[in-house]
Amino acid sequence: MTIPFTDEQFYGVFTAYNTAVWPMQFPLLALGVLAFVFLVRQRSYSSVGISAILAALWVWQALAYHLVFFTVINPLAYAFAAVFIAGAAAFIWQGVIRRKLIFKLVSGWRGWTGWGLLIFAFFIYPAWTYFMGHRYPTFPTFGLPCPTTLFTIALLAFLVRPYPRSVFVVPITWCFVGSQAAFVFDVQADLGLIAAGVLGLVLLIKSKEPK
Repeated sequence: MTIPFTDEQFYGVFTAYNTAVWPMQFPLLALGVLAFVFLVRQRSYSSVGISAILAALWVWQALAYHLVFFTVINPLAYAFAAVFIAGAAAFIWQGVIRRKLIFKLVSGWRGWTGWGLLIFAFFIYPAWTYFMGHRYPTFPTFGLPCPTTLFTIALLAFLVRPYPRSVFVVPITWCFVGSQAAFVFDVQADLGLIAAGVLGLVLLIKSKEPK
Protein backbone atom coordinates (compact mmCIF):
# COMPACT_ATOMS: atom_id res chain seq x y z
CA MET A 1 0.00 0.00 0.00
CA THR A 2 1.34 3.44 -0.96
CA ILE A 3 1.65 5.90 1.93
CA PRO A 4 0.20 9.27 0.79
CA PHE A 5 2.60 11.39 2.87
CA THR A 6 6.29 11.75 3.60
CA ASP A 7 8.32 11.12 6.76
CA GLU A 8 8.57 14.87 7.27
CA GLN A 9 4.81 15.30 7.02
CA PHE A 10 4.20 12.35 9.36
CA TYR A 11 6.39 13.75 12.13
CA GLY A 12 5.17 17.26 11.36
CA VAL A 13 1.65 16.21 12.39
CA PHE A 14 2.96 15.17 15.82
CA THR A 15 4.72 18.52 16.15
CA ALA A 16 1.60 20.45 15.19
CA TYR A 17 -0.60 18.41 17.52
CA ASN A 18 1.70 18.50 20.55
CA THR A 19 2.28 22.22 20.16
CA ALA A 20 -1.39 23.07 19.70
CA VAL A 21 -2.83 21.00 22.55
CA TRP A 22 -0.13 21.75 25.15
CA PRO A 23 -0.48 21.20 28.10
CA MET A 24 -3.33 18.70 27.52
CA GLN A 25 -0.78 15.88 27.48
CA PHE A 26 -0.74 16.01 31.29
CA PRO A 27 -4.52 15.72 31.87
CA LEU A 28 -4.61 12.88 29.33
CA LEU A 29 -1.83 11.08 31.16
CA ALA A 30 -3.65 11.76 34.43
CA LEU A 31 -6.72 10.01 33.01
CA GLY A 32 -4.56 6.98 32.25
CA VAL A 33 -3.18 6.97 35.79
CA LEU A 34 -6.72 7.35 37.18
CA ALA A 35 -7.84 4.29 35.22
CA PHE A 36 -4.91 2.40 36.74
CA VAL A 37 -5.97 3.56 40.22
CA PHE A 38 -9.54 2.39 39.54
CA LEU A 39 -8.14 -1.02 38.58
CA VAL A 40 -5.95 -1.40 41.66
CA ARG A 41 -8.24 0.22 44.25
CA GLN A 42 -11.58 -1.38 43.48
CA ARG A 43 -14.76 0.57 44.20
CA SER A 44 -18.35 0.09 43.09
CA TYR A 45 -17.77 2.63 40.31
CA SER A 46 -14.29 1.45 39.23
CA SER A 47 -15.28 -0.48 36.10
CA VAL A 48 -17.65 2.26 34.93
CA GLY A 49 -14.89 4.78 35.54
CA ILE A 50 -12.37 2.81 33.49
CA SER A 51 -14.88 2.40 30.65
CA ALA A 52 -15.66 6.14 30.68
CA ILE A 53 -11.95 7.02 30.62
CA LEU A 54 -11.30 4.70 27.68
CA ALA A 55 -14.27 6.20 25.83
CA ALA A 56 -12.95 9.73 26.48
CA LEU A 57 -9.47 8.83 25.23
CA TRP A 58 -10.86 7.32 22.01
CA VAL A 59 -13.07 10.36 21.39
CA TRP A 60 -10.05 12.59 21.94
CA GLN A 61 -7.98 10.63 19.42
CA ALA A 62 -10.81 10.79 16.88
CA LEU A 63 -11.43 14.52 17.14
CA ALA A 64 -8.27 16.17 18.43
CA TYR A 65 -5.83 14.08 16.39
CA HIS A 66 -7.40 12.40 13.37
CA LEU A 67 -10.02 15.00 12.46
CA VAL A 68 -8.05 18.16 13.23
CA PHE A 69 -4.48 17.21 12.35
CA PHE A 70 -4.11 13.89 10.52
CA THR A 71 -6.67 14.81 7.84
CA VAL A 72 -4.24 17.50 6.67
CA ILE A 73 -1.93 14.85 5.20
CA ASN A 74 -4.14 11.77 4.89
CA PRO A 75 -7.77 11.76 3.63
CA LEU A 76 -8.28 8.35 5.26
CA ALA A 77 -8.09 10.13 8.61
CA TYR A 78 -11.77 11.05 8.22
CA ALA A 79 -12.59 7.35 8.18
CA PHE A 80 -10.18 6.72 11.06
CA ALA A 81 -11.98 9.39 13.10
CA ALA A 82 -15.34 7.72 12.47
CA VAL A 83 -13.96 4.31 13.43
CA PHE A 84 -12.45 5.70 16.64
CA ILE A 85 -15.78 7.31 17.56
CA ALA A 86 -17.37 3.87 17.07
CA GLY A 87 -14.72 2.42 19.39
CA ALA A 88 -15.56 5.03 22.03
CA ALA A 89 -19.27 4.30 21.62
CA ALA A 90 -18.62 0.60 22.31
CA PHE A 91 -17.02 1.49 25.66
CA ILE A 92 -19.90 3.81 26.55
CA TRP A 93 -22.56 1.28 25.55
CA GLN A 94 -21.00 -1.86 27.01
CA GLY A 95 -19.18 -0.37 29.99
CA VAL A 96 -21.13 2.69 31.14
CA ILE A 97 -24.72 2.01 30.07
CA ARG A 98 -24.98 -1.81 30.11
CA ARG A 99 -22.16 -2.25 32.65
CA LYS A 100 -20.97 -5.43 30.97
CA LEU A 101 -17.27 -4.55 31.34
CA ILE A 102 -15.90 -5.58 34.73
CA PHE A 103 -12.21 -4.82 35.27
CA LYS A 104 -10.39 -6.62 38.07
CA LEU A 105 -6.83 -7.65 38.82
CA VAL A 106 -6.25 -11.18 37.56
CA SER A 107 -3.41 -13.67 37.85
CA GLY A 108 -1.89 -15.95 35.24
CA TRP A 109 -1.03 -15.05 31.69
CA ARG A 110 -3.71 -12.34 31.39
CA GLY A 111 -2.38 -10.55 34.46
CA TRP A 112 1.24 -10.75 33.33
CA THR A 113 0.52 -9.54 29.81
CA GLY A 114 -1.78 -6.80 31.09
CA TRP A 115 0.87 -5.47 33.47
CA GLY A 116 3.52 -5.80 30.80
CA LEU A 117 1.56 -3.73 28.32
CA LEU A 118 0.72 -1.09 30.94
CA ILE A 119 4.43 -0.72 31.72
CA PHE A 120 5.19 -0.63 28.00
CA ALA A 121 2.57 2.06 27.29
CA PHE A 122 3.55 4.32 30.19
CA PHE A 123 7.33 3.91 30.34
CA ILE A 124 8.98 1.77 27.67
CA TYR A 125 7.17 3.32 24.69
CA PRO A 126 8.29 6.92 25.35
CA ALA A 127 11.77 5.81 26.47
CA TRP A 128 12.26 3.66 23.34
CA THR A 129 11.04 6.48 21.12
CA TYR A 130 13.44 8.91 22.81
CA PHE A 131 16.46 6.64 22.50
CA MET A 132 15.68 6.09 18.82
CA GLY A 133 16.35 9.80 18.36
CA HIS A 134 12.81 11.20 18.32
CA ARG A 135 12.40 14.25 20.54
CA TYR A 136 9.36 16.14 21.79
CA PRO A 137 7.28 17.50 20.13
CA THR A 138 7.94 15.23 17.16
CA PHE A 139 6.86 11.93 18.72
CA PRO A 140 3.50 10.41 19.77
CA THR A 141 2.59 11.31 23.34
CA PHE A 142 -0.01 9.54 25.49
CA GLY A 143 -3.46 10.36 24.11
CA LEU A 144 -2.35 9.71 20.52
CA PRO A 145 -3.44 6.49 18.80
CA CYS A 146 -0.50 4.12 19.19
CA PRO A 147 0.43 4.53 22.89
CA THR A 148 -3.25 4.82 23.81
CA THR A 149 -4.10 1.63 21.92
CA LEU A 150 -1.38 -0.22 23.83
CA PHE A 151 -2.86 1.13 27.07
CA THR A 152 -6.37 0.08 26.02
CA ILE A 153 -5.42 -3.51 25.20
CA ALA A 154 -3.53 -3.68 28.51
CA LEU A 155 -6.68 -2.77 30.45
CA LEU A 156 -8.83 -5.16 28.41
CA ALA A 157 -6.59 -7.99 29.62
CA PHE A 158 -8.11 -7.43 33.08
CA LEU A 159 -11.72 -7.94 31.99
CA VAL A 160 -13.73 -10.53 33.90
CA ARG A 161 -15.18 -13.18 31.58
CA PRO A 162 -17.60 -13.42 29.96
CA TYR A 163 -17.33 -9.99 28.36
CA PRO A 164 -18.60 -8.47 25.08
CA ARG A 165 -16.29 -8.71 22.11
CA SER A 166 -17.32 -5.43 20.49
CA VAL A 167 -14.88 -3.35 22.56
CA PHE A 168 -11.93 -5.23 21.05
CA VAL A 169 -12.70 -4.57 17.38
CA VAL A 170 -11.34 -1.03 16.98
CA PRO A 171 -8.27 -1.38 19.24
CA ILE A 172 -7.22 -4.62 17.53
CA THR A 173 -7.75 -3.06 14.10
CA TRP A 174 -5.56 -0.10 15.00
CA CYS A 175 -2.84 -2.40 16.35
CA PHE A 176 -2.27 -3.74 12.86
CA VAL A 177 -2.82 -0.41 11.09
CA GLY A 178 -0.64 1.61 13.44
CA SER A 179 2.18 -0.94 13.55
CA GLN A 180 3.04 0.03 9.95
CA ALA A 181 4.77 3.12 11.38
CA ALA A 182 7.44 0.84 12.85
CA PHE A 183 8.48 -0.26 9.36
CA VAL A 184 7.69 2.80 7.24
CA PHE A 185 8.64 5.67 9.57
CA ASP A 186 11.06 3.97 12.00
CA VAL A 187 8.82 4.39 15.06
CA GLN A 188 10.21 1.13 16.40
CA ALA A 189 8.23 1.35 19.64
CA ASP A 190 5.14 0.71 17.52
CA LEU A 191 6.33 -2.88 17.14
CA GLY A 192 4.63 -3.34 20.49
CA LEU A 193 1.33 -2.92 18.68
CA ILE A 194 1.84 -6.26 16.95
CA ALA A 195 2.14 -8.05 20.29
CA ALA A 196 -0.83 -6.08 21.60
CA GLY A 197 -2.89 -7.02 18.54
CA VAL A 198 -2.12 -10.71 19.01
CA LEU A 199 -3.04 -10.45 22.69
CA GLY A 200 -6.26 -8.68 21.76
CA LEU A 201 -7.19 -11.45 19.35
CA VAL A 202 -6.54 -14.11 22.00
CA LEU A 203 -8.65 -12.18 24.52
CA LEU A 204 -11.44 -11.81 21.97
CA ILE A 205 -11.44 -15.54 21.21
CA LYS A 206 -11.46 -16.43 24.92
CA SER A 207 -14.11 -13.86 25.85
CA LYS A 208 -16.81 -16.41 26.69
CA GLU A 209 -14.68 -18.94 28.51
CA PRO A 210 -14.98 -19.29 32.31
CA LYS A 211 -12.22 -17.83 34.43
